[in-house]
Amino acid sequence: MSDASAAPVLVSDAGAVRTITLNRPQALNSFTLPMHHALRAVLQEAAATASVRCVVLTGAGRGFCAGQDLAELTDKHSPPVGDLVVEYYKPLALQVSRMPVPVIAAVNGVAAGAGANLALGCDMVVAAESAAFIQAFSKIGLVPDCGGTWLLPRLVGRANAMGLAMTGQKLSATQAKSMGLIWQCVPDAELMPTVLALAAQLAAMPLKALVATRQAMDAAQDMNLEAALSEEGRLQAGLALAHDCSEGMAAFLAKRAPVFTDR
Repeated sequence: MSDASAAPVLVSDAGAVRTITLNRPQALNSFTLPMHHALRAVLQEAAATASVRCVVLTGAGRGFCAGQDLAELTDKHSPPVGDLVVEYYKPLALQVSRMPVPVIAAVNGVAAGAGANLALGCDMVVAAESAAFIQAFSKIGLVPDCGGTWLLPRLVGRANAMGLAMTGQKLSATQAKSMGLIWQCVPDAELMPTVLALAAQLAAMPLKALVATRQAMDAAQDMNLEAALSEEGRLQAGLALAHDCSEGMAAFLAKRAPVFTDR
């Protein structure tokens, strides 16, 4: 019988919230090919499971994710770095960005390299006060990947993005919050209670509208105002026909709590 605790990724459910835990604590949950395969599979399963209405991504032990396991790159069977980025990190970043439910990163410790950008690619990031974010790529002669070059300037502006990426400076969770890189920084003991309460709140909301909000905001970064306004109209037209919009309006008028069911 296999030991489930040895799996590279763990999955647990609490109501409509599914928590996915990267599980290589001895290596700060750094990525290997087996972890990539496991994480992609559980994300696909969560996306296909109607009862899942919010996903929480976190790490086991004292780290969130230290990025790529560099020891694996010395294996003759490991793909070249460029192929690794295109075949594994690119699909992972896109998969997270296209989830049909909100995704929250609960950053419990160091998030470095691709691990930092995996977290930042989630819809919301809540970090423990002891956590840290490091764009470690320049220290080994590489550029940010897993979406880092796209995410960082949009989150904190070009000046901060260039500084973080070029220096590889370690950024505390408190600094990350002040810079606007993450949504919330909380005491370590409050991390998971805070995240699970937030996840439960989002799970009870109209998911189609939340996911459309993500899509609209990401798309608007490459649009002028007129195009963004048109996209808002297109999305509103579709959402207005959904059950959750009707339910939300009816509940508001009746002064009762809404029950959202669309996904």
